[in-house]
Amino acid sequence: MAAKPKAELQRDAERTRAELLAVATEVFAESGYSGARVDEIAERTRTTKRMIYYYFGGKEQLYLAVLEDAYRGIREAEQKLTVDHTNPVEAIRRLAEVTFDHHIAHDAFIRLVSIENIHRGEFIRQLRDLPELSQPATSLLDDILRDGREAGVFRSDVTALDVHLVISSYCVFQVANRYTFGYLFDVDLTDISQRAHLRRMIGDVIVGWLTAPVG
Repeated sequence: MAAKPKAELQRDAERTRAELLAVATEVFAESGYSGARVDEIAERTRTTKRMIYYYFGGKEQLYLAVLEDAYRGIREAEQKLTVDHTNPVEAIRRLAEVTFDHHIAHDAFIRLVSIENIHRGEFIRQLRDLPELSQPATSLLDDILRDGREAGVFRSDVTALDVHLVISSYCVFQVANRYTFGYLFDVDLTDISQRAHLRRMIGDVIVGWLTAPVG
């Protein structure tokens, strides 16, 4: 049998690594760092522990790769966002709604964030490039806020980080607290009939806050 060309071998390696990351994301999100087993990840991907160690070096390195990949996903979604800078009110609403959509579609990301906070950020602190990767999130907000202030529609006492904190808090809550909140108030936050209402709500909150008179 003829050996595979180098380019095809590279594609195979990339596919294998991507599959391992996807499955590992689910396992770590389901079981946490301590409860996740490399054996289970190997079994789900029909590969071997040896192959996982070959690609990632070990369980901790695999978890770090999963964390970085999860954060990279939300940052890439933000960078792909195109907004109308001539209409800052609609631009900020669109950013809030796209963030909501991404969090709902990637609930494993929220569980990973919750797990990492349980560990007091022990692992994320090892990802030295992550703060820089997160800069575009506030850079886009800075641009929209500047446009809104120049147009005279946004208040001047709110920072990009403030807005990012409010949007992220709301979106994370939809996933992280869906079971406890749902039980206490007899509501299903995952119900598709609720989705448009909840999505619109964060847009309304952000727009109402930014356009409210100061003081």
